[in-house]
Amino acid sequence: MQHLALTVGLAAAALLGLHGEATAQQRKDRPLVIQSQGSFFVGGEVKKGPAPTGATAAFGAGDITVNQMYVQYQIPPGGDKHRPVVMVHGCCLSSKTWETTPDGRMGWGEYFVRKGRPVYLADQVSRARSGFDPSVISAVKAGTAPASSLPNIIAASHQVAWTIFRFGPSYPKAFPDGQFPVEAVDELYKQMIPDLNALLPNPNPTWTQMAALARQLRGAVLMGHSESGFFPQQAALIDGTGIRGLITIEAPCPEDLTAAQISTLARTPTLVMFGDHLEDVPVVVLSWKKTYEACNAYVQKVHAAGGDAQMMYLPQMGIKGNSHMLMQDKNNLRLADLILDWIDQHVEKR
Repeated sequence: MQHLALTVGLAAAALLGLHGEATAQQRKDRPLVIQSQGSFFVGGEVKKGPAPTGATAAFGAGDITVNQMYVQYQIPPGGDKHRPVVMVHGCCLSSKTWETTPDGRMGWGEYFVRKGRPVYLADQVSRARSGFDPSVISAVKAGTAPASSLPNIIAASHQVAWTIFRFGPSYPKAFPDGQFPVEAVDELYKQMIPDLNALLPNPNPTWTQMAALARQLRGAVLMGHSESGFFPQQAALIDGTGIRGLITIEAPCPEDLTAAQISTLARTPTLVMFGDHLEDVPVVVLSWKKTYEACNAYVQKVHAAGGDAQMMYLPQMGIKGNSHMLMQDKNNLRLADLILDWIDQHVEKR
């Protein structure tokens, strides 16, 4: 009976995805109606600097604001009927991740809005429009700090991104069933920017700002991807009062969480999603198979603690060929429908 229920559930999910693909173009042809849109910053603190004197009086000395998080949002008419969805990008990227795909199709940000959801796209602290703290770099330049204090700035090359993002087994060979639009990969490379997280204090201020944003929104679903995939959980461990759902897309899940931490995270519905070809790329930075297994173990721990936790491993659902960049793959709207359906069933009905 349990096997039958699982089979029926997967079939329903597949049909839901096909419906999403069939109607996607119809939605895109319709006007996008927005009740309100805008942007703001969450958090930030003043960092004291030397008093501006002489040549630095006009620029380069004095106090600066650091550790703020930039957020842009769109709210559709009737958006107050649904929980806001906060989307946070991964390493070497910005919130552009969630916008138009590299080959020009509708991204998750727009699609979720068209499905009636308020959407908030955040740039991680130290990235893109959130800005970064240049103090250490400036101090080295001025000779007041040693060069050894410079941070390790990560910039993913085309070749490394190709295999880590699982577009193919080796650069530039693509998987025959791959869902990522490799013909437009140059547009993805343009999105990739230096990762300055090494400049950040511990704990990462992005976690704190995500928790604060969820409180500000009076209940939100937090979604992270890759580097930020476990950020929703980290935010919930700091302050989960405003968090109504935790969504992890293709991310390392820590294996050293305490029973108390698992118990805390079990209070909030959790969804984890992984794509395909986990064992078909070289192990460079991480093993995707071990990453998936660690997240699957995490889901099981949360479930054992009484939580509502689900792993969506797409190949087991009959959905093949997906890369690490699920939100940009050719079937990205089909996957979005799976997530939206999960939110409706596990978050909205609570």
